[in-house]
Amino acid sequence: MPFRSLRLSLRFILPLVVALTLLAYAVVPLVDQLTLHWFVRDMDIRSRLIANTLQEPLAELLRQGNKARINALLLRVIQDERLMALGFCSGNGKLLYRTPNFPESLGCPSEPSQKKGTNPVQRLTKGAVHVALYPVEQEGVQSGSLILVHDMSFVERRSADTRKYIIMFFILLGVVISGITVFVAYLSWRGWMAGVRAMLRGEGILKPFARPAVASEMQPLVGDLRTLLRTLDFERRFADDATITWSPDSLRKLLHRQLAGERIIVVSNREPYIHIKNSERIEVHRPASGLVTAVEPVMRACSGTWIAHGSGSADRETVDRHDRVQVPPEQPEYTLRRFWLTREEENGYYFGFANEGLWPLCHIAHVRPIFRSSDWKQYTAINQRVADAVTEEAASDDPVVLVQDYHFALLPKMIRKTLPKATIITFWHIPWPNPESFGICPWHEELLKGLLGSTILGFHTPFHCKNFLETVDRCLETRIDHESSTISRDGNLTMVESYPISIQWPSPWQETQPTVLECRNAVRSSLGLAADHLIGLGVDRQDYTKGILERFRAVESMLKRHPEMAGRFTFIQIAAPTRSVLEDYRAFEDQVRDLAARINGRFSTGSWQPICLKAEYHDPEEVNRYYRAADVCMVTSLHDGMNLVAKEFVAARDDEQGVLVLSRFTGAAHELHEALIVNPYHIEQTADALYQALYMPDFEQRERMSSMRTLVRDFNIYRWAGRMLLDAARIRQREKLAMRINHSS
Repeated sequence: MPFRSLRLSLRFILPLVVALTLLAYAVVPLVDQLTLHWFVRDMDIRSRLIANTLQEPLAELLRQGNKARINALLLRVIQDERLMALGFCSGNGKLLYRTPNFPESLGCPSEPSQKKGTNPVQRLTKGAVHVALYPVEQEGVQSGSLILVHDMSFVERRSADTRKYIIMFFILLGVVISGITVFVAYLSWRGWMAGVRAMLRGEGILKPFARPAVASEMQPLVGDLRTLLRTLDFERRFADDATITWSPDSLRKLLHRQLAGERIIVVSNREPYIHIKNSERIEVHRPASGLVTAVEPVMRACSGTWIAHGSGSADRETVDRHDRVQVPPEQPEYTLRRFWLTREEENGYYFGFANEGLWPLCHIAHVRPIFRSSDWKQYTAINQRVADAVTEEAASDDPVVLVQDYHFALLPKMIRKTLPKATIITFWHIPWPNPESFGICPWHEELLKGLLGSTILGFHTPFHCKNFLETVDRCLETRIDHESSTISRDGNLTMVESYPISIQWPSPWQETQPTVLECRNAVRSSLGLAADHLIGLGVDRQDYTKGILERFRAVESMLKRHPEMAGRFTFIQIAAPTRSVLEDYRAFEDQVRDLAARINGRFSTGSWQPICLKAEYHDPEEVNRYYRAADVCMVTSLHDGMNLVAKEFVAARDDEQGVLVLSRFTGAAHELHEALIVNPYHIEQTADALYQALYMPDFEQRERMSSMRTLVRDFNIYRWAGRMLLDAARIRQREKLAMRINHSS
């Protein structure tokens, strides 16, 4: 057996040997005690039997006073090999008769053997003996006591034999169990290795459309192994060396190597750059959107076309006759193609079906979803309009299209209809609910069919993937392979995978940003705070899913339970207004403003207020300065797909200080384990976490932040895009090979 196999076997055998040795060590003394107890009881019975037998003849000889016959009687009785000696004591404790082997040191015992608690075993110079004392009566009167001495040496010999047999039994048991364990482990290892080799060959794991040929006991590991092996396979194919730095250059390298330099088409509702008319000037803004934050760096790296809704007041003035404009403005790297919406279309498609219907439905945030037939009609029409734009922008009949989010659930099927060879990657940025919840939507089947037009359908977490598979299984006639996470319907195959989204690393202002000390001093100075004043930070759109109200209540609870924090701590909430057209959002903005005012009214002293609400847009570079200035960042979403604010805060803290308080209901909580994880519905728990964060020692902050920064750095946005694009490249290559084989046959 090779040395490596021997080491693996020893991992099974050594713990077993240790366990059996400890068990034997505990069992042997117990067996000795039981053996002694059994033999002592046997000696008691034998002694009682002999005493009863000698009672009458000995009493008669004592009455006669015949010493010779008494001695002869005693000598005759000790012919039994176990009975060592006999003696007779008078009533006053004098030894009158005894056999030659009677121990001199024994004398006449003072206690009868029948007395409870008396130990009949005594250890003499010649060894252990069993001593029994029984009264001898003459005509109803006790005339003396008969002493019976049994040799116990045979008990020790038998105990030694028993110990030897027990040790031999445990040794044999250890050998047998070890052999069985190693044999079973060897067979299992062979099965596991065969399964892993099958996965490495692409049988079921690296080939998402094939059924995996792996052992049944390995099925619980298939999902994790598939993700791990796909990542390792990507790095093996992609890297020229062992170290990979995920960057725009590495992503371009991937496209040229795996996708022959394909230009990517991205579709989203939110555009990455908005042109706003301000008096006589046109200003360019980047919207407060996690999707834009994540996808825009990918487009800079990959080039291509981004199709999005033009919502800015100067958007029409800045496009050409084909509704295109080159972005970013300062250094164009890709094309932005805008589509336009009338007020009625925007109200129905965007504010209506998408944000009054799908958004609350998927977030399960205690706001009832609203579905109207008129909104559904507009949603369908806009999806078709965007599908036509994709067809126009495609430079070939097999483009790579990245469809972003819940605004375009019907789009993949529509694109598939006009471009059947297209590789369509749809990423769902928000949570996917359970089948019962999603079934509330009157058009849930149409939405599912639309999404199944995708080649790859991505979610943030495996849990969301599982919910989607269960929803499809409940609602549609399809063939679902849970092992390879694929869905087959009408001849199309869709791979459903988790791709946890991330952020750009390093940030574009990495080299120009102020130091942490400068940011801290600037923020505190702008608010009139002392240099040692503690600052908490929240950065969100004013959305009811973000847990802003719960966050404020946690601040209130912390101040109530720790009154010494008054005047020493301020919580800054950056809350960009969003979807203010909708009544639920307007009402929520009022609630946020009213709660902040109430808490400030309760705790404010002089010029100090505990909550500083900044209900206005801040550009990303400005938000980054707040990240660097804060002592604590609170992310208390009630339900979130990922939440990139948590990762942005971690990325901003190159000083490895600051603490992240993170809701367990975010996708980020599945990755950033070193954050203080809280249930935002539990106000006191969140308040305690905030207080703990404010007074966490520097060394603990450094350990937690260093670990989280390593994860965000290694799993940045380029790696997220790279994984999806590599999967797309693999599928494209496989489909081309299949078409070639079909044509040749």
